[in-house]
Amino acid sequence: MSRLAGKTILITGASSGIGRALAELLLSRGASVLGVSRNPGSLPRGVIPVRADLTQRDEIQAIFKELGCIDALVNCAGIAYLSRIIDGNPTDWEEMWRVNVMALTLCSQLSLRHFPEGGGRIINVSSMSGHRVPPTGGFYAPTKFAVRAISDSMRHEIKAAGIPVQIGTVSPGFVDTPLLEHYFRGREDQLQKTRQSMTMLKPRDVADCIMTMLETPAHVEIGDIQLRSSDQRI
Repeated sequence: MSRLAGKTILITGASSGIGRALAELLLSRGASVLGVSRNPGSLPRGVIPVRADLTQRDEIQAIFKELGCIDALVNCAGIAYLSRIIDGNPTDWEEMWRVNVMALTLCSQLSLRHFPEGGGRIINVSSMSGHRVPPTGGFYAPTKFAVRAISDSMRHEIKAAGIPVQIGTVSPGFVDTPLLEHYFRGREDQLQKTRQSMTMLKPRDVADCIMTMLETPAHVEIGDIQLRSSDQRI
């Protein structure tokens, strides 16, 4: 029997991509899944819907206002636009910062009061762009560097405070999800060439890594998993 059977997991961005794949996998292992999405109707069957727009602070706070006990939070929600520093659209920067950084941080903070006394886990989906800046990193890469720094900072603070919660990140390279459609917006021909030139990671590949982190014994803490397609050069 899975260690996650009967556990309650809160997932942001659960209606597509990595979040959806993880939700389906958790359900198959007997876990109860709360899925945060702007479009609850698109959540996998069996997921308990939690409607929220993660760009809005009050809606994030509302998620946790009536929330009961959870055993883990997985921050899968993210936005990726190709928006350069030298001439990018500040509106794109702001949206990425609000979802990739502020929403992730606030959800992590607010979740702490909902874990059982024995502890819990917070897993943040980051990116290889949080470990090195690719040529097209633009403003997206800084948001993922921030996720890594926030995760490390929170880990230090939690341990200093004696809170029995573990923090981990998963940092994938290219994953074939709807997020790529946004990232390659206006460069659809390049996306097509990229798909033809390499076998990208699938959402399930990343979900499997998250499951490993969630299923490890309480005395085992995995700080970060970096993964990329064997075809991806950087």
